[in-house]
Amino acid sequence: MDPRQFRAPARSPRPAASPVSLSRRGLSRLGAVSALLALVGLAACAPQGHSPYYGRQAAPLFGQGMQAPQPIPATKVAILLPKSGPQAALAPAMMNAATLALFDSGVRGVELVPHDTSGSSGGASEAARAALAEGARVMIGPLTGTETASAASQARASGVPVLAFTNDVGQGGNGVWVFGVTPEQQVRRLVAAARTAGIGRIGLAAPDGAFGRQLSTALRNATREAGLPPPVVVTYPTGASRSQAAGQLAAQAGPEGLGLLILGESGTQARDMAAALGGAGLATPPMRLGGHSLWIGDAALTTEPVLMGAWVPGPDPVSRNSFEARYQAAFGERPPRLAATAYDATAAALRSVHGGNPATPAQLPVGEPLQGADGAFRLLPDGQVQRALAVYALTPGAEPHMVEPPVLPGTAGF
Repeated sequence: MDPRQFRAPARSPRPAASPVSLSRRGLSRLGAVSALLALVGLAACAPQGHSPYYGRQAAPLFGQGMQAPQPIPATKVAILLPKSGPQAALAPAMMNAATLALFDSGVRGVELVPHDTSGSSGGASEAARAALAEGARVMIGPLTGTETASAASQARASGVPVLAFTNDVGQGGNGVWVFGVTPEQQVRRLVAAARTAGIGRIGLAAPDGAFGRQLSTALRNATREAGLPPPVVVTYPTGASRSQAAGQLAAQAGPEGLGLLILGESGTQARDMAAALGGAGLATPPMRLGGHSLWIGDAALTTEPVLMGAWVPGPDPVSRNSFEARYQAAFGERPPRLAATAYDATAAALRSVHGGNPATPAQLPVGEPLQGADGAFRLLPDGQVQRALAVYALTPGAEPHMVEPPVLPGTAGF
């Protein structure tokens, strides 16, 4: 059976349609695999509302007064998605990725049940309530931090774990795991690369907002734990002059300068900040620049000469490329970035219910290295998720190239 034939529940496939159904063109792919797996008959593939047993008895085999064995009910895994609302375009791809994870796992007797959060706090709360009423043993999603907070308040009361797509670290803990690639994960990977390169003094320049505060906290913690000098941190209002911010950074760095400067900007703002550094006396080189994972998909950044060679944390390229190839073969299109997060959260959820009774609480594989669409990852007891991130360097007119391989924190030498 192939992943395009999963229904949960059955609807039509495309944006005007349900996220779990596929086009006829897509169904022609992987035909040989479908034929083979049809012989195996995964219970998880059964259409909603039908028995997980494919065969039917041709004639009664039980005597009078005896009852035939009842079908074993499927274990329900809820997936909370913004199927309506401002983020509705993401829902089909994330459901497809979850379906692919179910197919890849080979786990039987599991039903993925989607619920619409409408991209709102109230919608997430209602979706979680409905999932619990249906008997969901674990929840995958929702997308944002505010949605996660609402869904978690429902799930915690029932002891059902939540594997959220958000990268809001504040949502992790007490039965909730944060699966988005967090600022802390990215900063720690850059600090590890700096240590390997012999860089001792690290700085950060970022707008004064939630993201900038997370970056600065992560950098202070990571440098302290790595035994490096305290970092130079400059935050500034979003509308502030980048030249003035660069001047403030240079003044704090002093004559000693910086070995690595992490910029907490994106797009045009990142280019403007990078261009302002030279005028403030912060030469690159010898100072190296670093950014965050969104830089990998921003081709416009490669037009700024100062940013060439800048370090960017990103996923394991082998795992990511394999996931994208399987997704495209199954669904006829490349997945968006967040689809990998849905795949990883689903993979962990399936491990928590594998081989269990539908009425048994989910047992998440906390502390165990797992393999996902973006590479290896590990669930921590505090609700955070460690990831094996690689380090890439921006290249003029080309895709970023890997300069350090992905390493899962907690392994030897990291």
